[in-house]
Amino acid sequence: MSEPARRGRPGYDLESLLLVAVRVFTERGYDGASMEQLASELGMSKSAIYHHVTGKAELLRLATDRALDGLFAVTGEPGSTTGHAIDRLEHVVRRSVQVLVDQLPFVTLLLRVRGNTDVERRALARRREFDRFVTDLVKQAVGEGSLRADIEPALIARLLFGTVNSITEWYRPDGGSADLPEIVTKLVFDGLRR
Repeated sequence: MSEPARRGRPGYDLESLLLVAVRVFTERGYDGASMEQLASELGMSKSAIYHHVTGKAELLRLATDRALDGLFAVTGEPGSTTGHAIDRLEHVVRRSVQVLVDQLPFVTLLLRVRGNTDVERRALARRREFDRFVTDLVKQAVGEGSLRADIEPALIARLLFGTVNSITEWYRPDGGSADLPEIVTKLVFDGLRR
């Protein structure tokens, strides 16, 4: 038997609650944010929040899953699974930038988790799994002769996603370029291709 759907205070839904929680967690850190602060930011009682979620950990899990699910969806796309490794790698980078742009607050929070809680450790483990996927693609691209072989594949993968992840520090949806995924991919791969 399934649980009944949780109802919240009129005017608030899980999505609006999640967006405020992500902002508060990003500004204050997960450990530094309290349910009292979230309730204050929302102008509602803590008990009203509990109509939507079981607590702070569930909010963090929902937020980090939003970012990670977007990234893992990219790994299953045809552009990531068929063709030459270099083309698959470019697809993963381009689409990862798009996920970052589309889910900016969630990806920003994901990049700030430190592993202090079970939810954070789970998120970090999933990030490492994604990193391994990218590193494997880099190794395949080097092996097929498409990428420079004079740079360690794990370093290339870290540099690629260091570049992608740094976008969270400066990108603002109202001032960014619509073709940011293409621009980043072109700049990066022009220097990496053989």
